Amino acid sequence: MIWYFARSSGIVAYALLSASVVIGILMAGRTRFTWPRFAVEEVHRFLAILTGVFVLLHGATLFLDSVVPMSVAQELVPFTSGYRPFAVGLGVMAAELMAAVGISNHFRKELPHAIWRRIHYLTLGVWLLATGHGLLAGTDRFDPWFAALAGAAISSTLMAAYVRFSPRRLPA
Repeated sequence: MIWYFARSSGIVAYALLSASVVIGILMAGRTRFTWPRFAVEEVHRFLAILTGVFVLLHGATLFLDSVVPMSVAQELVPFTSGYRPFAVGLGVMAAELMAAVGISNHFRKELPHAIWRRIHYLTLGVWLLATGHGLLAGTDRFDPWFAALAGAAISSTLMAAYVRFSPRRLPA
């Protein structure tokens, strides 16, 4: 039962992270939304916080799992897991980088905006690491439904990046 909760919490965390990243990329590009900007920012913030909750649930349930036991050190030190060390290491790095971005958000008002924004761009690294983690470590990675979810996350993020960095002004 714990293994199912660990898997599902990781998948939900990835879907939430992807949605937050897409909104964040579009907001950074000054895309015009039909919703007021403050509402879009609140949705982005809510998705990011909820992502953190599900990442914590994912890690905690993996710690409690008896099928693939993980020690505290393996959950904190990348590439030390006995189970697919490289893939799990990507997930550990993603979680730790996400925590660093979250801490910087807490101190956003104390940081110069340019520094906060540069730190915030590390979220793209979080998303890339989490994508690699899910594609390499997940037990569902070969299932068609997961391929569809990962494909939707990857294509929507790439489309948002195209809109963000396109020389022409494109609608969201």
